[in-house]
Amino acid sequence: MKIADIYRDLPTIETERLLLRKVKAKDTKAIYAYASDPEVARYVTWPVHTTIGATQAFVQFVIEQYRKHDIAPWGMVVKETDDFIGTIDFVAWQPQHYTAEIGYTIGRSFWNKGYTSEAAEALIDFGFHNMELERIQARCMVDNVASARVMEKAGMSYEGTIRRALYVKEQHQDLKLYSILRNEWRDDRL
Repeated sequence: MKIADIYRDLPTIETERLLLRKVKAKDTKAIYAYASDPEVARYVTWPVHTTIGATQAFVQFVIEQYRKHDIAPWGMVVKETDDFIGTIDFVAWQPQHYTAEIGYTIGRSFWNKGYTSEAAEALIDFGFHNMELERIQARCMVDNVASARVMEKAGMSYEGTIRRALYVKEQHQDLKLYSILRNEWRDDRL
């Protein structure tokens, strides 16, 4: 399997409450609303968006990734309200090793509602059923308790802490590593 096999035409994934779909130019304002929030940007690798132009550049980058059939995020949209609330994606995929890593960001007003766990479960299911993955992992900074909880709720197991694994925002960060294997995934989760 090749990356372009999936990203040639990124499919929409539907969950009970969400649509995971391609990011569009019309999503720029919604993305800026959360990407400009210092609390949302606190535990991610990218800097807080201080201008709408930064968000426009991100959206254009994502659209270009779709055009190139390369790794790019799904937008998370609440079906009931059509609110664009965040993104989730395979931030890394190594088809030759049958492994991938997921990452996600969600607006603060949508925290603690189970949306990210729901989206993560859908992406894990997609990875095992459509991408021939054997292992899916995710990492978070050690202080990011909410992200660790998302991984646990999505069925991932804590493997350990990777010390000083990331240098971001002028600091070395320790990362918690979680994973799930194909044989651990239960198809009845969704």
